[in-house]
Amino acid sequence: MNKKVLGIIGGVGPLATMLLGEMIVKRTKAQTDQQHVNMAITNNTSIPDRTTYILDRSKANPVPVMISDAAKLRSIGAEVLAIPCNTAHSFYQEIQEGADMHVLHMINETAKRAAQTGSKKVGILATTGTLTTSVYQLACQHAGVQPIVPDEETQEMVMSVIYDDVKAGRPVDFLKWQQIINKFDELGCDRIILGCTELSIVKKELNLDDMYIDSMMVLAESAILACGYELKD
Repeated sequence: MNKKVLGIIGGVGPLATMLLGEMIVKRTKAQTDQQHVNMAITNNTSIPDRTTYILDRSKANPVPVMISDAAKLRSIGAEVLAIPCNTAHSFYQEIQEGADMHVLHMINETAKRAAQTGSKKVGILATTGTLTTSVYQLACQHAGVQPIVPDEETQEMVMSVIYDDVKAGRPVDFLKWQQIINKFDELGCDRIILGCTELSIVKKELNLDDMYIDSMMVLAESAILACGYELKD
């Protein structure tokens, strides 16, 4: 398979963008610099907040900015596009139609990964925007997995971890995190999907185990394979 250049629409958020790049490098089977994935990355922190727009369509629309960034990446050779933001995939069809290249769908790939683990009931940790559009719920159902979403009180804690802790550059409130996970345990979830790229940072910070399916790692591995490279054993 011919090697392809990967484009990454970053800045959504900035730390998650850097973590995706690191994951791709670490998961690629390579022994020299030249054997790694060629990547072009934007880190456009001015992209409007995705959840804010989903909950209030009078707010700034992030889609035109992301399509513009895709065009910039295409102009410098990108052939496959990755977006390290689950919520942005609520607009996947619009972005795919506006981007002159294949756009990886991290949510569909993550749902497939959940099914491959043999899980029957999977908890979804994601932004309120992502849950509102049901993009994860539908993907899981299509993959044959029962999605479990948090109640309103638990979802407020999830959003606090994402926005008040990770995006704000603060350490994760472990007590708050444990309360969230306890709720999913009570509901009998086999595994939990980290369906927000900020939660991939939580996984790294708290050294979470394989009960958690990391959507960002799924995206990283999908990007490596889509660009014609091999995964490290």
